Amino acid sequence: MSVLIVGGTGLTGAHAALHLKAAGEDVTVMSRGDLPASLAGLPHLRGSYLDEVVRDRLGAFDQLVFAAGADIRQQPPDEDPEAFYTRVNSEGVPQFFRWAREAGVQTAVYIGTYYPQVVPDKIDSSPYVRSRHLADTGLRALNTAEFRVCSLNAPFILGCVPGVSLPHLEGLVHYAAGRMPDLPAVAPEGGVNHISSQSMSEAIVGALAHGEGGKAYLVGDENLSWKAYLELFFAAAGNPQDLPVSDQEHPLFPDVILYAGRNATISYVPDNAELGYTTGLIGETVRQVVAAYLPE
Repeated sequence: MSVLIVGGTGLTGAHAALHLKAAGEDVTVMSRGDLPASLAGLPHLRGSYLDEVVRDRLGAFDQLVFAAGADIRQQPPDEDPEAFYTRVNSEGVPQFFRWAREAGVQTAVYIGTYYPQVVPDKIDSSPYVRSRHLADTGLRALNTAEFRVCSLNAPFILGCVPGVSLPHLEGLVHYAAGRMPDLPAVAPEGGVNHISSQSMSEAIVGALAHGEGGKAYLVGDENLSWKAYLELFFAAAGNPQDLPVSDQEHPLFPDVILYAGRNATISYVPDNAELGYTTGLIGETVRQVVAAYLPE
């Protein structure tokens, strides 16, 4: 099968590209910028999913994996958040999937966020969560017998791919190693579900093979308090701690990225066995991430 990975320079897209390539698939990566060295041997389609110029190229692919939805990291400082998220998510994402269907793509998987499913009240109050909800429902409405499309709505995704910049994880590793002495060693209250990029890639393979058309899958792996999650990093960095818990804004997990709210707890057990992905990988993945940023 020929597979197009949209957003292949981010963690999820890059890992999925390598995973699918290793499984023998014909993988092309689409991105606005250059590919990291770890993806350098893969065909590259340069462009944005918002640019109609890529529309005529989509007919070359049987399958599509979309891992390029926008969040606060891409928001221009001079653009209204509501207008930005409407343009790039609510309208832009379904439009791209419509182009894919018209081009003859047979199967598509969208990587979304879990917020619209786990805190649906935020759909009305958060422009970002609302845009992700509208993108998800809009693209799944395009499902037909000839164009099977589903979404994988994920929690915090943890992992690393050589050459892919992940400053939030690099900062967390240095924090856990005691290299940020000006920041207090504390954990936020509450906790969330986490999933590894390995599990996500396996879920993508499962969704491409036999995901139910039109379905929004809530994926995830381990429910961890922020205390337990951060202590995994401290231990892996050789700096084990019994972290105190604080209800104040955490410097590495600011309120602006916690759409469920500071100190919230999001816990669930996914019911999507048909996707066939491995679970119980968070501890191992934390150790891999720490090793990537604290080489011996």
